[in-house]
Order: sequence, then C-alpha cells, then structure tokens
Amino acid sequence: MQHRYLPHTQEDIQQMLERVGVSSLEALYADVPGSVRLKGDYDLPEELSEMEVRDMFAAVSDFNQPLICFAGAGCYDHYAPALVQNLVERSEFLTSYTPYQAEISQGTLHYIFEYQSMMTSLTGMDISNASMYDGATAMAEAVMMAFSNAKKATKVLVSNTIDPKTRRVVDTYAKFHGICIETIASKNGATDPDDLKSKLAEGGVAGVVVQQPNRFGIIEDYEGFADACHEQKALFIMNSVAADLAVLRTPGEWGADVAVGEAQSLGIPMTFGGPGLGYMCCTEKLMRKMPGRIVGMTKDNRGQRAFVLTLQAREQHIRRQKATSNICSNQSLMALYVTIYMAAMGRQGLREAAEQSYAKAHWLCDELLKTGHFKLTYDQPFFNEFCLTFDGNVEALQAECIDNGYLAGVKIDEHTLMLAVTEKRTDDELADLVDIISNFTEKEEENA
Repeated sequence: MQHRYLPHTQEDIQQMLERVGVSSLEALYADVPGSVRLKGDYDLPEELSEMEVRDMFAAVSDFNQPLICFAGAGCYDHYAPALVQNLVERSEFLTSYTPYQAEISQGTLHYIFEYQSMMTSLTGMDISNASMYDGATAMAEAVMMAFSNAKKATKVLVSNTIDPKTRRVVDTYAKFHGICIETIASKNGATDPDDLKSKLAEGGVAGVVVQQPNRFGIIEDYEGFADACHEQKALFIMNSVAADLAVLRTPGEWGADVAVGEAQSLGIPMTFGGPGLGYMCCTEKLMRKMPGRIVGMTKDNRGQRAFVLTLQAREQHIRRQKATSNICSNQSLMALYVTIYMAAMGRQGLREAAEQSYAKAHWLCDELLKTGHFKLTYDQPFFNEFCLTFDGNVEALQAECIDNGYLAGVKIDEHTLMLAVTEKRTDDELADLVDIISNFTEKEEENA
C-alpha cells in the first residue's frame, strides 16, 4: 500500500532494506505469522474535501448541549479577556518547547519568569516553579517534597476536607513511594484542629495538607496550624484555588511552607475538563526540593538582562537518585495563558472578579434558602461555592435544570447539592435558575 503522507520514496525504502539485509518488505516481516497479518487495505472512510470535513465536524458539534454553568468542584467558568486567547495562539508560542538553549529561548524564559513572579505575589510565597500538569499532581508532588525533606518521618496527614479526586492521586503517588497517608478528621465540614494536634503528637509526620477553600467551598480557619506543624518539624502544605487568593488570606500569610493548587480558575476555559495548570510555590529554604523548572534572571557578558533555567535538580543534570521529579513538560503554554490573563486583569481586576463571584454566590444561596426546600449543609463561611441539603430528589432537580439549559451544581450525596457561582453569571441567569428550581419544587409538592 502506498501511503501518500509518508515521505519515503521507493528508493529510500530499498536503501533501508538493503542496509538491514533483506530484499523486500514481505521478507522484513517474515517472522510475523500470516494468521495475524492484515490482508487488504485498512477499513478507513473515503477521503473528504476541506468543506466536507468542516461540515462533518459542525454536525458532530451539534450534539453538544451548551449549558449555563453553576457547577465547580475544582473547575470553574471564569471570564478571560479576548486578547488572552488571541495572544496565546500565536505560532511562536504554540510551537515552543523546553527552553534548554537560553540563547534562543529568551522569550519563553521571560514569560516563565513573569509567571513565577505573579504566582509568588498571588500566594505570598518566596519561590514558584513553572509548572505542573494540574492541581492534583501538584499536591501529590508537594507530599513527595515533604517526604523528601524529612529525615525519618514517613507519614503525611491529609485533611478529610480535601477534594476526593485530588486525594486519590495523592494516594496513588504515596503507595509506590512508601509514604503512609493518614486522614485528619473533619467537624461540621472543616478540618478538626484537635484531631490534627493528636496525630502530630504521635510523631513521624513529614507534612500536613489542607485545602482553602475546602472541598465544600468552606473558608477554613487555619490559625495555629503552621505553628503546630513546625513544632513537630512537619511541613504545612496548603492547596488553594488560585483565583480565590485575590481576596482570601494567602498561604504565605497562613505560614504555609508549600502552596499548591489548580490555576485553571485564572481564565483558562473549562473545555470539557482540560487542560488545567498546577501551580507550586514554596519558601526559599525548600526551593532545592521543588520539582519542575525554575527560571532566574541574570546579566549576560554585555551587562544586559537575561533569563536562564536555574536550580535544575533533574535526572538530566545530576545523579538520578538525587533528582527531583521531572513533571512539567510544555504546561508552560498554560502558564503563559494565565500570565497574560493576570497581566490583562491586573490586581484590581482579579479582586473584582473574586468579589463578584462571592457576592453572587451568597445571593443565590439566600434566594434558594427562601424557598423552604433547602438548608445550608454546613453552618460555615463560604466563598463562591456552597453545599445545600435539598428535601427532594437532587438528580430530578438537576435533570429539570438541564432541560432548561442550566448545569445546576454537583451532586455530593443523595440529598446534597454543591453549587458554584462566578463573575460570569448574570443577574438574569441567577434569577432564572431560582425560578426554575422554585417551579420544580412547587410541582413536586402538587404531585406529592
């Protein structure tokens, strides 16, 4: 079969066959039994023109059902200025890869440096890397950092209020590295400080992991947590939704040693669940334990500002047994995305988006409570995501909302619904969702 998109000519093929000492392609595969060989052409559809391909994809896209999103659970529908998408799609960014050759990679190194600078400002930490695959692997890598930093401790404590999806990734990492993961109990939807202190007192703890806001959207009070960890020589690790740090107390202000989380909330579209961007920041004393890459600023031999990869403790550069993780790849494209987003929004824009999300979430919560069919699952402060206990069928309620064009939250259990609101949700959308839910509950009452 002649493959029209393969560049090898018949002369090329013949030269390669002669080099390996066979006369034909059949002879090359002589050891493969005839019973498992493909006979005839591949079962592929006929070729299409460009217009036909466009029409085909348009028809497939019609199966999508766009919904107005009131769901979160780690992935949020935030606004991004149009210039972000336009700039990040420039060919020189899309085709760039690992910037090993600093001489020809100054642009890539520059924006990574700017990304690091912005993330340290956002988290209140000293050092940022660039970057991680997503928030879950970033947290798992932070657990690995704590384990590596400890001399003899093999145990890491993880709050019960961590997102279960993230927890499963952490458990997978830990299983194959001999790390014991223990759960800190929760009370009324928040981490139990008494259980934390009790487990720390048992000794052997390398690190403690909490989440802010937590898996239920609750803003937890972590006062004293860092001191309790440091008294036992354990690292305090905080996982946060990046956008929320525009108004919330930063991990640095809480005394965290490592700050990690998902940066998708910094304008990256939801796009059916990906891609995301994991961020990781830490104190200066831990920077040699940090995985991935760090870009530094220096001067060249002419005294001009220049950017270089620095502190590279990867297996390409040092002995493998001493190396940190090499989890980064070209997620720097997403790092560029959030860098442009943060530059375009500015401090005030980030703060305003967060404040609008907070205000709209609290308005929606209050209106739903007025229906008499909901109550707050946890009597705790929340940011832009909250859990409500519903006195009816959660799945039936969500189905009704979907029929009306709304994705109404995430089902937590049989009677608990978690809703998320961002600055993108308009007053009309909020009011419309309340009306849909109110009408549904009224019909359910009539049918009861």
